[in-house]
Amino acid sequence: MSARTGEWDDERSSRNGCTGCLALPFVMAHRVFRPSRPDRIRDSGIERAQIARTAIGIVATLWMIFAYPLRESAMDVVGGKFTEVFLSTGILLIAGPLALAAFVLSARPPVRALYRRRLTGPLRGFAALFGCAGLLFLVTSGAFSQIGAAAPVALLGTLLGLFAALFALPFGITAAVLSVHYVFRTADVHEVLPPLISPLLVWSMFAFQIFDSPPVAAPAVVRALFLIGPPLSVTLLSVWELRRLRMRFGITLGRALLRHLPG
Repeated sequence: MSARTGEWDDERSSRNGCTGCLALPFVMAHRVFRPSRPDRIRDSGIERAQIARTAIGIVATLWMIFAYPLRESAMDVVGGKFTEVFLSTGILLIAGPLALAAFVLSARPPVRALYRRRLTGPLRGFAALFGCAGLLFLVTSGAFSQIGAAAPVALLGTLLGLFAALFALPFGITAAVLSVHYVFRTADVHEVLPPLISPLLVWSMFAFQIFDSPPVAAPAVVRALFLIGPPLSVTLLSVWELRRLRMRFGITLGRALLRHLPG
C-alpha cells in the first residue's frame, strides 16, 4: 500500500469516526427503544401501513401549514409539535406501566412468568428516558460547572456538561419519538399490546388538543378534520392490525392471556 493510499485510509477512518460520534445518540436511542425480542412476529403489511399513515399525516400537516396563514411563528409551530411528542411520551410513562401491569396480572400462571421476563425491554426504555431527563436536569442546573473551584477542575466540569448535553439532547428527542412510535417496546411483551395501547394514547392527546388553539387560520371544517383524523386513523389502523394478527397468526388477546374459550 502506498503512502498516499495510507493517508487516504487514515482520513476516511477519521471521518467515519467523527460521523460515528455524531450518530451515537441516535444509534443508542434506536437500540434502546426498538423492540428486539427474537421470536416477535413481524408483519410487513402492518409495518407498511404504519409508515404510510405517518407519512400521510406529515404531508397533510405540511400542506395545512403552507396552505393557510399561520397564527403564530414557524418556530412556535415547530415547538408545539415537539411539545406534543413530549406530552405523548409523558402519557405513555403513566399509561404504559399500568397497561403492562394489567396485562401481566391478567394472564394465567403458565404465561404470566414468561411475560414478566419479557418486561426487560420496556423497563430498559423507561430507565433510559428517566436517566436522560436526569442528565439534562444536571446540565441545565449547572451541576457540572460546580464540580470544583479550581480553574482546571471547573473547566473539566464545563466540558463534561457540554458533552453530556450534546449526547442527552439528541438522544432525548429521538427517544421520545421512538418511544411513541414503538409504544415503549410493549411488543417485546406481546404483539397485541401496541395496537391496544395506541388508541388510548392518541385519544388522550385529542383531549388535550381540543382545548388548544389551532396554529393556522384554517376553516372550521379543516381544523375539525385535522383534529379528529389522527386519533380516528390510529384507532382504525389498530383494529385492522388486531384483525390481521388474528386472521394470519391466530393471535388474540384472549389467547395471549390463556383466557380464550376452548373449541
